[in-house]
Amino acid sequence: MNRAESPLVLHRPAGRPTRDEREARKREKRLLRLTGQAIADFGMIGEGDRVMVCLSGGKDSYGMLELLRILQARAPVRFEIIAVNLDQKQPGFPEDVLPTYLRSIGVPFHIEAQDTYSIVRRLIPEGKTTCSLCSRLRRGVLYRLAGELGATRIALGHHRDDILATFFLNLFFNGRMKAMSPKLRSDDGRHVLIRPLAYVREDDLARYAAEKAFPIIPCNLCGSQENLQRVEVRRMIDEWDRRFPGRSENIFRSLGSIVPTHLLDRELFDFGALGAPPGAPEPAPAAWTGGSSPDRGDDEPVDDLA
Repeated sequence: MNRAESPLVLHRPAGRPTRDEREARKREKRLLRLTGQAIADFGMIGEGDRVMVCLSGGKDSYGMLELLRILQARAPVRFEIIAVNLDQKQPGFPEDVLPTYLRSIGVPFHIEAQDTYSIVRRLIPEGKTTCSLCSRLRRGVLYRLAGELGATRIALGHHRDDILATFFLNLFFNGRMKAMSPKLRSDDGRHVLIRPLAYVREDDLARYAAEKAFPIIPCNLCGSQENLQRVEVRRMIDEWDRRFPGRSENIFRSLGSIVPTHLLDRELFDFGALGAPPGAPEPAPAAWTGGSSPDRGDDEPVDDLA
């Protein structure tokens, strides 16, 4: 009698989930919890909002769309979803992938064709970073579309690791303590950007995308720029986590626990008035330095949409 015929071999009952299936369900529950928590913590979505989900074809935006779809059915408020993709006319871009996928899941969508690829290639020298210009061009198109489509929220797929990397990029290269805000109003006050994945780790999103078999579309515009500062910062954070588990999580938590009195920003805390008699004027900086205040830096910060 061979093994397949042995009566002692225990078979998995029909319908019982495998270990991988159980792990996938746990992951989805965790991602839903973290996404819902971020939405609640920062008041990202309210009753009657029309959420424009920016879909690039990458794992993060696919994951965001799927999680928002699930939460839409469970949320204590009613909100609409419309998926938007900017077709930047990159050579070889598969134009049929996203429309086919979005129709299959029944999500309303709009595909906007704008040849920003040629603009970036024309203006940025070969080998130089394209992210900053590319993100600014995308932002202008997305803001316009939000107005045309009646969207009250613009949802971007940046996750926890994007926020951490942006913090260190600004710290190291621009001399500013700035990350990505989970909820941000545009400079003209007309649009509200939200990042529902603010609490979600990238590795969880990557596994989620593989489990869901999203039809991923690679970005050929900047995907080969392995010398990007952002890539180096990500490697640094990954190395820290390997050597010191939990370090990046502690740093991320610190971004939500700021103590202005223990920093040096005079716009956040009135150091001059500290301990001064009531009504006494703040000493003028020039009286002590013989000139103007120290340079606060005018370098442009790392773009929130990069």
